[in-house]
Amino acid sequence: MEARAHLRYARISPRKVSIVLDLIRNKPVDYAMAVLDYTKKSACEYLKKLLKSSMANAVNNYQMDVSRLYISECFVCPGPILKRIRPRSKGRAYRIEKRSSHVTIILKEKN
Repeated sequence: MEARAHLRYARISPRKVSIVLDLIRNKPVDYAMAVLDYTKKSACEYLKKLLKSSMANAVNNYQMDVSRLYISECFVCPGPILKRIRPRSKGRAYRIEKRSSHVTIILKEKN
């Protein structure tokens, strides 16, 4: 049995999120929460909230034991890109791309 949670349209680059996801992949949830608490990355706020949501899904929907949960899968996919224009000299315009992310965390119980 697995419990999952999704975060859609997060206004952070997928590259920044994947750095933090690599730290918590295949780790117990209490260890992952501690890593997210003490890592100074902007993606940690999003991921901490998502991890709490997936833990709540596991307990309330599937009656799993929190002490035996671990992160079996976590991945990020790019979301839509907001394209903006930055005026430059001589009438030119540079493009600014504001990226977004779709993040998924899947929890399973240890046997």
